Amino acid sequence: MAIQRVPSKWAKTEVLLRSEHIRNYIPITLLFNRETLKSMLDRYGMVYVKPDSGSFGLGVIRVDKLSHDSKPYQFQLGKRIRRYSTFEDIYKALESVQKGRPYIVQRGISLLQHNNRRFDLRVMVQQNDLGEWETTGIIGRLGHPAKIVTNYHSGGTPLPLSTLMSAHMSEAKQRELHSRLSQLGLDIAKALQARYPRIKEIGVDVAIDHDFRPWVLEVNTRPDPFIFRKLGDPTVFHRIYRYCVGYGRYKKKLRSRK
Repeated sequence: MAIQRVPSKWAKTEVLLRSEHIRNYIPITLLFNRETLKSMLDRYGMVYVKPDSGSFGLGVIRVDKLSHDSKPYQFQLGKRIRRYSTFEDIYKALESVQKGRPYIVQRGISLLQHNNRRFDLRVMVQQNDLGEWETTGIIGRLGHPAKIVTNYHSGGTPLPLSTLMSAHMSEAKQRELHSRLSQLGLDIAKALQARYPRIKEIGVDVAIDHDFRPWVLEVNTRPDPFIFRKLGDPTVFHRIYRYCVGYGRYKKKLRSRK
């Protein structure tokens, strides 16, 4: 039986919002239109506008409403920043970028930084050999200095959680965070499986804000396992890959790469 993929960010968000527990970890997320963009910019000052379907951070736009500026509206896509005098101007510009495709708008979270670069975390959750959900890895993603996304395929750098968090919290607090994220990943997997019974793996993208509160930015049902090769512990990646083979994502055992 084929592994189920769920490309729609909005569909997955709707499922997770039904859980009173998980809902507390999700930034306000709405379908994109003129009204939702304006109300969220007015309230939060910074939002992310994302394609409803897509991966690798492609097409993700950061939109800011600045105070005391002649051009208070700006958005960044890739490395380019564009600025506008009015809300209608920026909305029209965003519409031209989107070309009629469905997008969502999400409250922006101010990410923690490492060496003046933003980072978030990827939590890998898979069905193990017994068909039970297991959190198999957590890795940090350090964003490209000139970009707004942290994805490896968009120039991000995978790093251990300890490398990124050591300047922000003690080892004991890091262990608590690791445990909390591991459980959150399991809760999300089980909630999604209730609606999509053939999913076998998820990758949960988590932001940590300056109060050290986790926020679930996105859940992927086809997460990249190979970024975990960047960890110092090879056993993490080999377990992840073995589970991928076990539920049929890859047909062959891993060959060593030089």
